[in-house]
Amino acid sequence: MPAVTFDHARAVITDKMAELAPEPSRETVRLDDALGRVLASVVTADRDYPPFNRSARDGFAVRASDVANPPARMKIIGQTRAGEPSKYQLQPGETVEIMTGAPGPEGADTVVMWEHSARDGDHVTLEKSVPAGKNLIFRGSEAKQGSVVLEPGVPLDYPEIALLASTGNASVDVYRKPVAAILSTGDEVVELDAAPEPFQIRNSNAYSLAMQVRRQGGEPRILSIAPDRLDRTRELVEEGLKADLLLLSGGVSMGKYDFVEQVLSDLGAELYFTEVKIQPGKPLVFGRVGSTPVFGLPGNPISTMVTFEVFARIALHRLAGRKSSPLPYLVARLGSDFKHKPVLTRFLPSVLEGDYGEATVNPVKWQGSGDLVALARANCFLVATPDRESWKVGESIFVLPR
Repeated sequence: MPAVTFDHARAVITDKMAELAPEPSRETVRLDDALGRVLASVVTADRDYPPFNRSARDGFAVRASDVANPPARMKIIGQTRAGEPSKYQLQPGETVEIMTGAPGPEGADTVVMWEHSARDGDHVTLEKSVPAGKNLIFRGSEAKQGSVVLEPGVPLDYPEIALLASTGNASVDVYRKPVAAILSTGDEVVELDAAPEPFQIRNSNAYSLAMQVRRQGGEPRILSIAPDRLDRTRELVEEGLKADLLLLSGGVSMGKYDFVEQVLSDLGAELYFTEVKIQPGKPLVFGRVGSTPVFGLPGNPISTMVTFEVFARIALHRLAGRKSSPLPYLVARLGSDFKHKPVLTRFLPSVLEGDYGEATVNPVKWQGSGDLVALARANCFLVATPDRESWKVGESIFVLPR
């Protein structure tokens, strides 16, 4: 099966998961336990937002027509603070001193900020004209009572939690977390508490994948390590297929003792691709066994992490009820010249630093896709697209946060 491009692989996963991910079951959780969950029901506004004409500035509430030709001398008829009702009705030539968040008086359609005023007893001279609607947020302009403010399929982060709280939702309907079985393979892999031989490695992939699954809204289930034996590998794959998603780490290359593809074939798997034109992570398998989506991720740690982030999390998001899985690309300027061989899409451990508008990115020195020490020094991946060979210092390039 020929290698597919990065974009094609993402499109295939998105398309196939539309078939493999039925709507999850629902549960109700307390709002303070809802972070990272996926909303399962429509949320509507319980009243107009804002529920009154709300001042966005400290200043003087006026009729815009009264300050059309500044300076304008106005009579102050009172003051309104946030947290108290407005009890005033403006007549021409009158104003109310108002604080940020306070309701505007009846008849006011704008607010002149403090900075543009000169007070003299119960009068004030306003030195700037302000158009109607400036600094005054009108009732219902954010949302009308009964209107939809959140749709199902939205992941709940702090802005959504704030909106749910403001609309009076002490609990919320969310989709069940999908369970992702994680299976590391190979005789070279040992458990964390083992004393590895010089030719062995500890099972870091299972734990990094578990954290990635959890961070993306899933529930990880780490299985025993599959040795390089066909029978035991099959037993563990069958156990993993009981989950909503199976993530295999290692065993997907063409080596003599790599059994994952053989086991999947024996179990009647339908494979959609077995290689992707990326680095790290080229030997990537995606398919299904029955209705369970399966990823055969490469065994090198950084390859495993990258392929989960850019590919497998699409499947996890769909199983969790999310509507989409965009990659959170940033753009930064290169701190030095960069060159690579085109054709592959590359994700290289890098350091992003600098303030907004001045951010620069530089690849870290690394020894390949097993170099966890280098990745720990990085905070992002530089993304080298396959359509060009080189970038000069100062040119913009895509960055994927780590």
